[in-house]
Amino acid sequence: MFEPQTYAVFMLVGFFCLLMIGIPVATSLATVGFVFGYLGFGDSLFSLLPARFYGIVAGYQWMAIPLFVFMGVMLEKSRLADDLLDVMGHIAGGLRGGMGVGIVLFGVLMGATTGIVGATVITLGLLALPTLVRRGYDKSLACGVICASGCLGQIIPPSLILILLSDIMQLSVGTLFAAAVGPGVMLAAIYIVYLLVRGWLDPDSMPPIPLAERNDVTRRELGVRFIKVVVPPIMLVVAVLGSIVGGVAAPTEAASMGAVGAVLITALSGRLTWKTLHAVALDTSKITAMMMFILMAAQVFALSFRGLHGEDLIARLFELLPGGVNTAVWFMMLMIFLLGFFIEWIEISYIAVPLFLPILLAQGVDPVWLAMLITLNLQSSFLTPPFGWALFYLKGVAPVGISIKDIYKGVLPFIAMQGLALVILFKFPQVALWLPQAIGW
Repeated sequence: MFEPQTYAVFMLVGFFCLLMIGIPVATSLATVGFVFGYLGFGDSLFSLLPARFYGIVAGYQWMAIPLFVFMGVMLEKSRLADDLLDVMGHIAGGLRGGMGVGIVLFGVLMGATTGIVGATVITLGLLALPTLVRRGYDKSLACGVICASGCLGQIIPPSLILILLSDIMQLSVGTLFAAAVGPGVMLAAIYIVYLLVRGWLDPDSMPPIPLAERNDVTRRELGVRFIKVVVPPIMLVVAVLGSIVGGVAAPTEAASMGAVGAVLITALSGRLTWKTLHAVALDTSKITAMMMFILMAAQVFALSFRGLHGEDLIARLFELLPGGVNTAVWFMMLMIFLLGFFIEWIEISYIAVPLFLPILLAQGVDPVWLAMLITLNLQSSFLTPPFGWALFYLKGVAPVGISIKDIYKGVLPFIAMQGLALVILFKFPQVALWLPQAIGW
């Protein structure tokens, strides 16, 4: 028989071995949890789990997940993104790098409405990438800005990451939504500044839209299309996030408003059909079921790991680090970044965060600020090879002539910019904390 903490080490090793051979993450979590939990403290594990499972399925806050997912999928199926991209391209297209700026702004708006990385990246890959290449944009740059802009929905509320972290860290969803506004806008602004500066220094890599093409659409026509296409999703974002931040509605109530609003926008565009509604309901059910399955499997893993005193091992590891709290925070950020090369943000959230969180909170780290650092860092898991999902999404729809090397090369500057944003947020916590404090949360 081994010591309980030895089983905790075996759990971590076994989990990553199962992941590396291709076992789904939920199955891997549950398997190592059950096996080593039983070896460590016997049948008592099984008597504790029903209460944990019931606590998950009965949690009122989880109702916000399918509602926000429904809102995002409905707007995706309505093909609103097609019209949005066209309007923003014409508005910003006169600048060198203007189309890239338009794509970033598109990513912000789609992130605040759909929040689905795959949908945004695929839409941009199908609609914008061929156009950018045809107009003389550097192929790698075009791929990079599309992948990075598509991932903005991971930090701009209403983000599913924030909802999951609110449960893991026992924080208000509204507080995290308010705190995420600053970092999300900051990251988008960094992207825009980079594109404008690069367009100025290297104009051949990002030429503007030809004047004749811009003149094909009059200002009046562009204004009418802006009101019809851009204003409705902006109003939806204001209604959903404003009601949460303003304390008018709980996140679940605001999510239901967003779902109804998405249906209305789709209906007004003339694209609401029974076929669309069926597809939206099916996709929402699949995404929600996948997330809840991982969540429940994570309970098995977490219960076993804590029962085997795995947290004591983590505490000792942090005690060995020199430099105090700041070093501990950066060690956690490094671990999350490295895990992002191999596994998805959901798994990282339910594995790494619970392991490190108690130690950092005991050292006096602000949990809201820490949640924003984690969220900003988790974005990189969509961009870092070899398993960055945004890279795969784009490669799947990229036109002939775009290689995986172009995509990998293109995302590197944006990963560096995410690192810069992380450093700024670390140095200036008020970027995230000013809005919750101004509201009084």
